[in-house]
Amino acid sequence: MSSRRDGTTPESPDRQAPIGDEEAVEELQRAYRSIRAEMAKAIVGQDQVIEQMLICLLAGGHAILEGVPGLAKTLMVRTLARCLSLTFSRIQFTPDLMPGDITGTEVIEENKTTGARETRFVKGPVFGHVVLADEINRTPPKTQAALLEAMQERQVTVGGVAYKLPAPFLVLATQNPIEQEGTYPLPEAQQDRFMFKILVSYPSWDEEFAVMELTTADEDVEVTPLLTADQILQLQHVVRRVPVADYVVHYAMRLARRTRVGEGDDVPAFIEEWVRWGIGPRACQYMILGAKARALLHRRHYVATEDIAAVAAPVMRHRLVTSFTAASEGITSDMIVAELIEHTPAREGSLSGDETVQEVLRPPDSQ
Repeated sequence: MSSRRDGTTPESPDRQAPIGDEEAVEELQRAYRSIRAEMAKAIVGQDQVIEQMLICLLAGGHAILEGVPGLAKTLMVRTLARCLSLTFSRIQFTPDLMPGDITGTEVIEENKTTGARETRFVKGPVFGHVVLADEINRTPPKTQAALLEAMQERQVTVGGVAYKLPAPFLVLATQNPIEQEGTYPLPEAQQDRFMFKILVSYPSWDEEFAVMELTTADEDVEVTPLLTADQILQLQHVVRRVPVADYVVHYAMRLARRTRVGEGDDVPAFIEEWVRWGIGPRACQYMILGAKARALLHRRHYVATEDIAAVAAPVMRHRLVTSFTAASEGITSDMIVAELIEHTPAREGSLSGDETVQEVLRPPDSQ
């Protein structure tokens, strides 16, 4: 087992201390296994998608779900809300949708006692624990901005009065990657408000066969609620208390800083060629928060570099602005992130990512 200069090891990182709430952590791990089992009653496969949605919820973030139509994105989000005893709202975004259709509006009504006319605020569909923003790129920017303000501030302001949104609050916005005509793509600054961009892929052969059996039978699926809103709020606090070693924070920072073209000598050549704009500090914060939640889901009370690497792609893929060279060569942001992880040492002092050292250590018959 390798040790660090201060005598600690990756398995016992510095700054590791009891995070407390041991019962809450054990309850989370039991609930996670039960949630996977409950969602399997209605959703076949998509294990990684479900895990990333739960990570977003526990870290207090939001996510974009991108996938072609017919992959059960709406059903997945609704089932997750039912498993967690949370209220669910679905907003179908259209070109004529107005901000008030999302946040709510004031109506004038007559007071039956006094006969005076009074205004009353009628809450919109954004007042839910889990909000599905279906096809968010089909509505104009002013309506998108109304939702993004609610995401950031966790409140809605109408007529000078602020109305708090329920907690926990999770927005899952969907996008169709195929059809782009008549859409309003989210600007980079607004995409940065989403913690993850989750890709929903096609099912495998066996999974699709199971979908056909499940969805064409005359059988109702009942999902058992497993966690309450108060329990989820408690777990969100527990996630933030998970200890992170300095070298793990440094690893997340190196991944982020090496994407910033023209900001230092440590930027790899392929980043200079394929990336126009790198990721900012918010992405690094989300990588660490996501890694904390993932560590707990995987039965660890501390964060490892493998957790950072696992959440790097969903955090970075919608933040990296690729160059024309990358587009012409068919290089995607996921491919850039994978290359970046391969060429970034996981710990300080590691030579595994140094190409010069690899060349020296390579066997003669392979050179």
